[in-house]
Amino acid sequence: MSWQPTATMDALARRAQMIQQVRAFFAARSVLEVDVPVIGRATVTDLNLDSLCVTRAVGSAGSTLSGYLQTSPEFFMKRLLAAGSGDIYYLGKAFRADESGRIHNPEFTMLEWYRCGMDDRALSDEVVSLCRAIQPGVAVVVTEYGAVFEQHTGLNPHTCSTETLADYARAHLGVDWFDEPRGLWLDLLFTHCVEPQLGDGLVVIRDFPACQCALARVVPDETGVPVARRFEVYWGGIELANGYWELVDAQEQRARFMQDNKARVAQGKPEMALDNDFLAALDAGLPECAGVALGVDRLLMCASGCAHIGEVMSFHGTSRCD
Repeated sequence: MSWQPTATMDALARRAQMIQQVRAFFAARSVLEVDVPVIGRATVTDLNLDSLCVTRAVGSAGSTLSGYLQTSPEFFMKRLLAAGSGDIYYLGKAFRADESGRIHNPEFTMLEWYRCGMDDRALSDEVVSLCRAIQPGVAVVVTEYGAVFEQHTGLNPHTCSTETLADYARAHLGVDWFDEPRGLWLDLLFTHCVEPQLGDGLVVIRDFPACQCALARVVPDETGVPVARRFEVYWGGIELANGYWELVDAQEQRARFMQDNKARVAQGKPEMALDNDFLAALDAGLPECAGVALGVDRLLMCASGCAHIGEVMSFHGTSRCD
């Protein structure tokens, strides 16, 4: 394995310049930079995310304490919001297990920010403004999840049955899954049938199926269909950012976490302990806000026209870019 960096010195200089641009962007908008722990006692329950566990010895009797490298600063940041922080952003490391490849690395740099009084529409506009500050003139298309999904599959993701989604995936992708939750079928079809067709510029996709609400609120759209008020931003078909009009109902969030854990157990994954400090913050009152997480390495990769994320990181997890 080579000891050499995977990025050139020119790329690292460009990275440093972009980091300065990001901080200037938020300083101009009076958004406070915050630093939060990267190790927590709890972690996410999301079926699609796996956390890295860390254990340390305590005392001389062989006792240990375990924690998790955070997949996102979200829970800590929302505790700050509940404490009255106002608009905040985090620029630092996040960690996800079993993610390494052309657009993944187990350790990566995340930009996450929350804007009080904004909804998902306003925040997605701000994401576009940030991207255009980094790459002026980049083309932008805004669309709804239902429209782009139906365009490329012929299926309405909000109203078609789970079995219809499964039949389509088996017929077109050759999978032999059975009894999978609706969200996994949607993810599979979106990844293989929609993402490759998104084009070269920025694409903002909003109004996701209600079953993919995660930590976003669910409201009826103009036709009365319940949709998750969240958005994703793609650049050249690569997912760049994921944002929510944040759920502020603590009871509903607990129920979603419990449903996540049921899905994890059904998939043979470990059930995760709930983050009670985060839930207590929701009980205390999270302000009306929208939040978004953006992959900084991917942003630089896309803006620079690189083919591999390792080209914009000092050292990629595999130490290779092929």
